[in-house]
Parts: sequence; structure tokens; C-alpha cells
Amino acid sequence: MSTPARKRLMRDFKSLQQDPPGISGAPQDNNIMLWNAVIFGPDDTPWDGGTFKLTLQFTADYPNKPPTVRFVSRMFHPNIYADGSICLDILQNQWSPIYDVAAILTSIQSLLCDPNPNSPANSEAARMFSENKREHNRRVREVVEQSWTAD
Repeated sequence: MSTPARKRLMRDFKSLQQDPPGISGAPQDNNIMLWNAVIFGPDDTPWDGGTFKLTLQFTADYPNKPPTVRFVSRMFHPNIYADGSICLDILQNQWSPIYDVAAILTSIQSLLCDPNPNSPANSEAARMFSENKREHNRRVREVVEQSWTAD
């Protein structure tokens, strides 16, 4: 069954193969609508060296509606909820069909280093980011180290 969403996801997958460093993603076995992805922590940041797993769940409305994106890895970040869901404008009210999977993952990767503490999903991380950067960065390093061993 070839729907516009499936065709678009195949195109996204092809472009992701050639595209940006630091992110990767692929459909789960036999299900183009559910993807596993990995974002590598950007170099020279507290996130450096981390490998963070995510899932992307697409609907038949893609690319007109954004996928549901969640971190599977445990995260400590002002804009990431305890359940792994992400508070990011392009995944909500700023969505546009122009975004593909590579753009989504790249945006999430840049959010890691450039959080918005004014729109906190994790108030402890937001407060620490604003008031105690050293402690915040120490907690981030813990999450990075856990990302190597977590299944």
C-alpha cells in the first residue's frame, strides 16, 4: 500500500542516508511509519560523546502533520519531559511539511545545546540551566555516560 506519507518517508530515509553527521534514523522492521533514530551529542558541549535514542511515530497525515518524537534514552534537559517527549516548536505549532526527518533530528540535536528555559518541560533542569550551569552540565555528563550503557 503506497500512500503519500509512505512515499515521503522513503524519500526522507534516502536523504537521511546521505545527509548530516551526528544523526541517524531508519524505519523499524517492516514498518515505515515507526522509526528508530540516534542523535549524537554535539562536539565541545556537555552533550559531547552521548548517543541518544529516539522513536518517531508517523501518521498517514505526514508530512502535513508532525510525527510524535520521543527520547528513549533518559534525558536531563529543560525542554524534554520525563516520558521523553520533546517541547519543540517545529513539533507543535510551527510544523511545516517542508521539514523532513533529517531536519527534525537536526533541530532536536541543536535544542540539546540551546534549550529554551522559558518553556520548561523539566523545571528542575530549566532552573539549573539558568541558575547553576556547572551542576546542570554535571547532570548532563551523567546522562551522556548512561547513554553508552543503556540498551
